[in-house]
Amino acid sequence: MTEISQAAPTQSSPPSSGSNAAEGRTPAGDRLVIGLLLVSAFVVILNETIMGVAIPFLLEPLSITADSAQWLTTAFMLTMAVVIPITGFLLQRFNTRPVFLTAMTLFSIGTLISALAPGFTVLLAGRVIQASGTAIMMPLLMTTVLTLVPPATRGRTMGNISIVISVAPAIGPSISGLILSVLEWRWMFGLVLPIAIAALVLGAVKVKNVTVPRKVPLDVLSVIVSAFAFSGIVYGLSTLATAPVAAAAALAVGVLSLVAFILRQVALQKLEKALLDLRTFLSRTFTLSIVMMAISMMAMFGSFIVLPFYLQTALDLSVLQTGLVLLPGGLLMGILAPIVGRIYDRIGPTALLVAGSIIVSSAFWAFTQLSVETPVWLVIIGHMTLSLGLALLFTPLFTAGLGALKPNLYSHGSAVLGTVQQLAGAAGTAVFVTVMASRTLSLVQDGASTPVATTGGVTTAFVYGAVISMFAIVVAFFIRKPADNGLAAPMAH
Repeated sequence: MTEISQAAPTQSSPPSSGSNAAEGRTPAGDRLVIGLLLVSAFVVILNETIMGVAIPFLLEPLSITADSAQWLTTAFMLTMAVVIPITGFLLQRFNTRPVFLTAMTLFSIGTLISALAPGFTVLLAGRVIQASGTAIMMPLLMTTVLTLVPPATRGRTMGNISIVISVAPAIGPSISGLILSVLEWRWMFGLVLPIAIAALVLGAVKVKNVTVPRKVPLDVLSVIVSAFAFSGIVYGLSTLATAPVAAAAALAVGVLSLVAFILRQVALQKLEKALLDLRTFLSRTFTLSIVMMAISMMAMFGSFIVLPFYLQTALDLSVLQTGLVLLPGGLLMGILAPIVGRIYDRIGPTALLVAGSIIVSSAFWAFTQLSVETPVWLVIIGHMTLSLGLALLFTPLFTAGLGALKPNLYSHGSAVLGTVQQLAGAAGTAVFVTVMASRTLSLVQDGASTPVATTGGVTTAFVYGAVISMFAIVVAFFIRKPADNGLAAPMAH
């Protein structure tokens, strides 16, 4: 324990954790902290996808075009991509409690501004402030769990985190569909605000500091370059279908900036001054987990965006009906996540990942057979099957990937994971939307009806997704559980 603390000054185990760790238990006080972080993270992550089905409802009251309205989602993702890389520094430099309070305060202020926004510009500003808080929460949650929870029982706790990361975005469209069917769009924020404020107040009282901060320098140039890199890539991918020339320029700037960012981090990490320590990728398990996570996130976010198009255009369902069709899959992921975590603690990640990747790929291939006559119940079963596969993937990937790192790299690994999630989500959305739009336009020009053309576009997008998903099956066979040597397990790599 002493050696670990010295090697990793950013982490500190609570005094009571030693005996509990030996018995594979997390102290009650630590469980309370993790629970508060889980609830708070669920609320903030939910807002990443809650605007998706709401955009058509905002055009008239805000007097804006669809392209402008899309910025309410794009700006959120851009802000996340810019802020997340900085969280590695924040989690090393500051205590857990002030970081949590800052994140929830930003999110609550952004939610209040959004709920009261008189027009589009103010609403957009509120979304950006919301995203600033959201970006901090997930790395904070991951780092706290890795610090407090013994390796022997991390799987079940990471299962709860999977609920946050996968289920919250999955049910976002369902919740917004339910709200918009009976209430004004402002209530999407008005109903969230009391929950966010309650989490903030409760956290101010109950959340304790679980890490030992240290003075680490902030490389301003790295912050600037990372902003150009990740925002350029996310913006380029997000606008590829609607503004291909601007998207290509943004991607070029983003990729060049990313190369510069990587080179600078490699140089700075030798001096222990890196904004984002890339030595995390020296762990084979972490690297493979990140690759598979990227593929899975592309699949998930891609399906989120094209299935509602199919349901509303080809099958003529309302927004509320669309939300209800997608709800069972989101709930299934939530139910399975803790169970998958317990299974991981017993058998490790490989069997779960192989089974999950095969199920996801099978669901995608099944979706390539959709037609304008496909029964809704069959779509529900297909989406639940996809959700089952994703539920088997996320918990093992989080647990094995981050658990393979040294304790002093936890915060950096969490930041890398969050950044990759944003990039992969944007990439999945871009690929699916671009393919769908291109194929749909081609079929319309050939004389197909709108429902038939949309179905053709959606099924073509799923063909691309199915092919991409097959790479995950190959990677799954090579991911192993990190060696479990008590609290020293993360030192295995």
